[in-house]
Amino acid sequence: MSERSEGPIVVVTGPTAAGKSAVGLALAERFAGEIVNADSMQVYRGLDVGTAKPSLAERARLPHHLFDVVDPDEPYDAGRYAIEAARAVEAIHGRGRAVFLVGGSGLYVKALLEGLSVGVGRDPELRRALEAEDASARAAGDPARLHRRLAEVDPTTAAALHPNDRLRIVRALEVYAHTGRAPSVVYRTSCAARPAWRVLHLALDPGREALHERIDRRCEAMLAGGLLQEVRRLRDEGYGPELPCMRAIGYRHMQPVIDGLDTLANVLVAMKRDTRQFARRQRTWLRGVPGVEWLHPAAGEAIERRVARFLSEQEQAA
Repeated sequence: MSERSEGPIVVVTGPTAAGKSAVGLALAERFAGEIVNADSMQVYRGLDVGTAKPSLAERARLPHHLFDVVDPDEPYDAGRYAIEAARAVEAIHGRGRAVFLVGGSGLYVKALLEGLSVGVGRDPELRRALEAEDASARAAGDPARLHRRLAEVDPTTAAALHPNDRLRIVRALEVYAHTGRAPSVVYRTSCAARPAWRVLHLALDPGREALHERIDRRCEAMLAGGLLQEVRRLRDEGYGPELPCMRAIGYRHMQPVIDGLDTLANVLVAMKRDTRQFARRQRTWLRGVPGVEWLHPAAGEAIERRVARFLSEQEQAA
């Protein structure tokens, strides 16, 4: 990233159940900051218990952004998140306050801080049409039809893709259809326009065994706190189990109970197991992110000192 500083962002991330929300809230209060959500499930209205969303009382203590953004049946992806989160960050910096980016969705954090290949949302209808055209062309003995079309509008991107790389070719044509510009140009422009934020990237982790205990307690607390009732209410409101957000951990586990196909005791075991596996994947993702600083969530004073030093350096650089 550029050395030019345009405002501080403190990322508070880590595996699920590591204590991110509590630490992020304490830090934002201590340093007069504002919180921007970085959890892909907490953007959905009505998904509260199963996402461990901060309570309304907690959110009332200081400004929180990008919580309860869409209904459960509305599409939402990292591209849209990057645009909306960047707007929130710029507004917070405009008020002279620090941003605390809190959540465990690594792709969302990456989308905001580094950008995706391009900042253009998905178009399912267009994608289906392109995929159908590609399948038809291949069946007719012309497997490179979409690749040739891409080469006409963006020779740079086409040269970098194999004609059989259908996924990326379709995505590139999707970007062109929405922007009217070559994807390679869109990518260069979005990277050049991205603000050079100064970032402190903290990852909280209490250790494997302690995290497993936290996960078990959280899953049990979610059931005691009304997760089954929450999913039943969502179903009654017309949000079926086929929706992406209803296939998330916790929400998908309640579906067979509601349908009378399984018991809470059985699905609780599966929910704990799947949450541990998810936490392992989050850890793996974070180990590959340069510059991440790992801290124990209980090391409150050490975390606070590190953030204070970062913000002090930010003021000196301004």
